[in-house]
Amino acid sequence: MDLGLKDRVYVVTGATRGLGNAAARALVADGAKVVVTGRDESRAPAAAAELGPNAVGVGVDNADPAAAERLIAVARENFGGFDGMLISVGGPAPGFVADNTDEQWENAFESVFLGAVRLARAAAAELEEGGVIGFVLSGSVHEPIPGLTISNGLRPGLAGFAKSLADELGPRGIRVVGLLPSRIDTDRVRELDGMSADPEATRAANESRIPLRRYGTPEEFGRVSAFLLSPAASYLTGIMLPVDGGMRHGF
Repeated sequence: MDLGLKDRVYVVTGATRGLGNAAARALVADGAKVVVTGRDESRAPAAAAELGPNAVGVGVDNADPAAAERLIAVARENFGGFDGMLISVGGPAPGFVADNTDEQWENAFESVFLGAVRLARAAAAELEEGGVIGFVLSGSVHEPIPGLTISNGLRPGLAGFAKSLADELGPRGIRVVGLLPSRIDTDRVRELDGMSADPEATRAANESRIPLRRYGTPEEFGRVSAFLLSPAASYLTGIMLPVDGGMRHGF
């Protein structure tokens, strides 16, 4: 299937590693051009260099109020257009309710929630018909994950924001989609498993609850992201798509 991605231009935040990077790789592999971002000023250009000439890297923090306008400007200056944005952010600090401090909540709100809202608003103002805004969220949108209280509090709110945005932008022909990864084999997930007393047993227990009996690969997540952002998914909007091997047991 031709996804129609050739020469389309996307901004992918949090793309120096993990799920954002996997999405950027899949987009470029299918002919798109991408602006990849990360908080590390040196890591973002390095990640872009690995993707080849159809990628450019920008070191920026999603919490920076000026980030959105800067990234869209870079897309237009380097590739002559702007067709969509995938908003991916690093996971907030882990912890149970009694563990997390006000400072951790405030920092996470600025980067995970308000930063994403700003990016999406700016993208909505710049996109034309056929444009798309995607959010990388989490399976915690439907079911809280033990030990990730801050994420459990913020991700469902972003899903609600994304759904509202889809309703508002639909008449303009702009789509809004969400991806809900669960146990994808990234550095972040391995780090979380590693916080347990027995990481191997923790992983085995998690895999036993997944119908496919394994963690997903970043490449599998990236391909789903590329499809949802592509013109091939032109009649999909307002959806929250689990990428979880069947781990969510509801409809």
